[in-house]
Amino acid sequence: MGMVRLRIKEFADSEGWTIKEVSERSGVPYSTIKTYVRLPQRATVDLVALKKLARTFDVLLEDLFEIVEERSELR
Repeated sequence: MGMVRLRIKEFADSEGWTIKEVSERSGVPYSTIKTYVRLPQRATVDLVALKKLARTFDVLLEDLFEIVEERSELR
């Protein structure tokens, strides 16, 4: 089973923006974005916030997500 990683920091870096600038441009609270960046594989997210971020980065909503392999547990 795969996990989903949010690519917010990656998109911010490609634009040359800080997380604070992303917050100002998108209207998404800084604390929300900071949490998403620090914990990119969160169990829950705010869909409205993600739509605003996708619009800010001019990408599709699904572009904010990356499927990552889950590490196999050693037996």
